[in-house]
Amino acid sequence: MTFVVTENCIRCKYTDCVEVCPVDCFYEGPNFLVIHPDECIDCALCEPECPAEAIYSEDELPDDQKAFIELNAELSEVWPNISEKKDPLPDAEEWDGKTDKLQHLER
Repeated sequence: MTFVVTENCIRCKYTDCVEVCPVDCFYEGPNFLVIHPDECIDCALCEPECPAEAIYSEDELPDDQKAFIELNAELSEVWPNISEKKDPLPDAEEWDGKTDKLQHLER
């Protein structure tokens, strides 16, 4: 089982989750984070740290977020690893909680 970063992370990219990950399985894109499914050890430390509540256990993933399983796997193979907390995007609070953000994902 793995944890999955979902749509609400797009254009927010809070990195509180990265700081607590014991295996450094987060990868960073321009405006989104992903978790490498083969590196995640299912420790659950990241989920409560996400201010945007965008991280779910794969078995608790809402149906409308299932596509993010594949997206996390795909992008974690091409984006660089991130292991230290950074500032969120400047307009993160504005985007937190908005829906239909997939169109804003920058690859």
